[in-house]
Amino acid sequence: MAEKSNYQPIENYGIIGDLHTTALVGMDGSIDFMSFPHFDSPTIFAAILDDKKGGRFKIAPILKGAKQKQIYLPNTNVLMSRFLSKEGVAEIIDYMPVEQDDVSHELVRKVSTIRGEVHYEMICDPQFDYGRATHTVEQKSDGVLFTSNGDDNLKLFLRCSIPVEVVEGKAIVKFTLHAGETASFILEQYNLGVHPPSAAPDFVEESFINTVNYWRKWIRRSNYKGRWREMVNRSALTLKLLTSQKYGSVVAAPTFGLPEEIGGERNWDYRYTWIRDASFTLYSLIRLGYTEEASGFMSWIEGRCKDLDEDGSLKIMYGIDGRKELPETTLDHFEGYMGSSPVRIGNGAHDQLQLDIYGELMDSVYLYNKYGEPISNELWKNLVRLVDWVTLNWQKKDEGIWEVRGGQQEFLYSRLMCWVAIDRGIRLALKRSFPAPLDRWYRTRDQIYIEIFKKFWDEERQTFVQHKGSKTVDAALLMMPLVKFISPTDPKWLSTLKAIGEDLTDDSLVYRYRTHEAASDGLSGEEGTFCMCSFWYVECLSRSGEHEQARLLLEKMFGYANHLGLYAEELGPSGEHLGNFPQAFTHLGLVSAAFDLDRRITESRSK
Repeated sequence: MAEKSNYQPIENYGIIGDLHTTALVGMDGSIDFMSFPHFDSPTIFAAILDDKKGGRFKIAPILKGAKQKQIYLPNTNVLMSRFLSKEGVAEIIDYMPVEQDDVSHELVRKVSTIRGEVHYEMICDPQFDYGRATHTVEQKSDGVLFTSNGDDNLKLFLRCSIPVEVVEGKAIVKFTLHAGETASFILEQYNLGVHPPSAAPDFVEESFINTVNYWRKWIRRSNYKGRWREMVNRSALTLKLLTSQKYGSVVAAPTFGLPEEIGGERNWDYRYTWIRDASFTLYSLIRLGYTEEASGFMSWIEGRCKDLDEDGSLKIMYGIDGRKELPETTLDHFEGYMGSSPVRIGNGAHDQLQLDIYGELMDSVYLYNKYGEPISNELWKNLVRLVDWVTLNWQKKDEGIWEVRGGQQEFLYSRLMCWVAIDRGIRLALKRSFPAPLDRWYRTRDQIYIEIFKKFWDEERQTFVQHKGSKTVDAALLMMPLVKFISPTDPKWLSTLKAIGEDLTDDSLVYRYRTHEAASDGLSGEEGTFCMCSFWYVECLSRSGEHEQARLLLEKMFGYANHLGLYAEELGPSGEHLGNFPQAFTHLGLVSAAFDLDRRITESRSK
């Protein structure tokens, strides 16, 4: 039986990273999650998924009744945790230097006493290969070397500015710092024969300055000057943290196994790149002025288009390096966050049929060609194969955007995005005078359009519906005006928006669907409201002219962010964060909604 009190709320964490991997740092000074050395590598710390077996890197000031505060240094991903009490004030600064190579990965923890005399305890307890591999520990003059006995043979070196002990495979030390004194701990990948930069006496101070400067220089590139800039910039900084410097891809979230319902089975691995996220990612990056990142992601997408399946189809998700196989297994030795099991790695949805991905991909290519750089002839030839595949397969049943495991349906959203795929193909062909079978594309695009209005419209309820034959709405319908399928002021859309507001919204919070009414997702239990759907709803209100209502709901949604401006995938009934954290899609939705609403408010006031 899991002892729930041993687990912090998901929203109590901040995130740091080096564009190769990330770590979650709790308000209590404990790093409880870290895949290493890459986003999708096995974990070395996973106490958030098993308090006893997962491993952690904790630095805890021993102060009675200390208040815990956590902030980012402004416009950076450098995290500061403060502990304040009458006895004294302690501070921990956590960051990962951003290097241009994939050789050195350092996690830096600098501890300082600001006031008084503070006693601390440090425990570094890595558990290799998701806690499945044993390891050996070797004491060195300047730290501790941990060596995995697993297949990866990973070596970690903990470089310490003060002497530490080795006890039962852990590095531990109790120490005291007076006001003005500091101690530092650097955890890094140990590469035999490579002289580590962290061995330099000024490494901590210099890397701190360089890391702060890196992030501040990066955020200055943003061209967003509108309202809610702090929230938009935090979302941009978070999205950058989830972007692979090596491959250009963006992970859906840096974690796995965090539950959509405490004690439930809806626990997935999000450390991969979904084609679905492509257009949203490119749209947000381009809108904010990050053309370099947009170009990197576009190169990754182009690589996937060169590697289409034999029939011209795509996978719905890929590894960050583009690999196709992501077999799903369970970590049965982990109890899961607050007892939420199974804990899954890999993702069984990778071989599902989800027809909507083609629209998202074609929309992303269209946006990049329009706002970034003209696409190549080679890419176009592969896109023709892809659009042709859509014209032949759009009528199939599939698992849909929500990756249901209860049987395929004819989902409206899948039809909608097939329409987008063909429409953007036509637009690209005309814009660039590319050769294409336009007669067939026009005919199929119009056929899909007509079918959506005929077979997915409920005359009685005056709303579009989730799938053919259903009576229920689905938050995915919110994409209909956002992809320009229907006018945001069309009467049929406004009545659909009203139905979504009545059926799926709870103030500013929006459910994907009602689990007891919609297509079966094949899983037990309930789930929270989906943060990205809440931002979609805001943008739909904005586009329909309801600017004041949209602003109210957007600013209410800002109130559900954690203390650092971060969002998990979902929110529970008490506003608790649920699901993997932080989620890229949520922050992409925030950027898009804020951008659109800010522009429309400004335009309306200038008239």
